[in-house]
Amino acid sequence: MRLDKWLWAARFYKTRALAVDEINLGRVRVGGQPVKPARDVKVGDLLSIRIGAVAREVEVRGLSNQRGPAPQAQLLYAETAASITAREAAAEARRLAPEPAATIQQGRPTKQDRRRLADWDRWSVSLDDESPG
Repeated sequence: MRLDKWLWAARFYKTRALAVDEINLGRVRVGGQPVKPARDVKVGDLLSIRIGAVAREVEVRGLSNQRGPAPQAQLLYAETAASITAREAAAEARRLAPEPAATIQQGRPTKQDRRRLADWDRWSVSLDDESPG
């Protein structure tokens, strides 16, 4: 069975085209080796899959030509214990030290925001301008 078709059936990627793109970018490896989308997958193969910041290592347990429901798709693979602990440790590290850029609520100030800031700065009072009295 083709690797891209298996990744789609196991619900790692939403479409086969996405699976092909990720394989071509080297984010999917079989036995630690970069592969092509048409590579045959067999039961017992060890796959390394990186989706975003999450890296997983799974063992192929079954083959399916059809994309079924999620519980059925989860029976096609088993994640290794080392992969589970590494993924949980990475999730905890992201939770404790989030990416600074992710905390930004808004982008650049708009023209209206800049005018408000300039107006506020123009009318602010400094300690030097105050006279006792």
